[in-house]
Amino acid sequence: MPIKLSAGLLLSLLLTACASGFGDEQVTIVTASNGQEFSGANCTVQTSSRVWNVLSPATLTIPASGDLRVVCSKAGYRTSELRMPPIGQTSGSNVGVGMGGGSGGVGVGLGFSLPVSSGGGNYPPRILVNMSPS
Repeated sequence: MPIKLSAGLLLSLLLTACASGFGDEQVTIVTASNGQEFSGANCTVQTSSRVWNVLSPATLTIPASGDLRVVCSKAGYRTSELRMPPIGQTSGSNVGVGMGGGSGGVGVGLGFSLPVSSGGGNYPPRILVNMSPS
């Protein structure tokens, strides 16, 4: 019974850690023209898992999931698009847990892989979208 309880507790802790938003980052979207920042551009921010429609400047909590695409438009300016691949390197780390029984040969095993990020984040904390007047 203690082995089942320990394995269940370990599994529930691991699942909770995976659902906690590990890897979410705060990113601020800013628009500018000729080096001068301005507000009020309609921007669509998109990752492989989610889409946001915001008014610049805007700060979002973005899950690290692939390329980031930002498209901004405002009257009097050309629509601008920015695509940004993740800047951090991500690699998998294998972790294994095992428990064995005596001569009866009873055992429990669990294996999983966790993403480990090296360096800063996947996206810069501030993204500047340059827009040209039309």
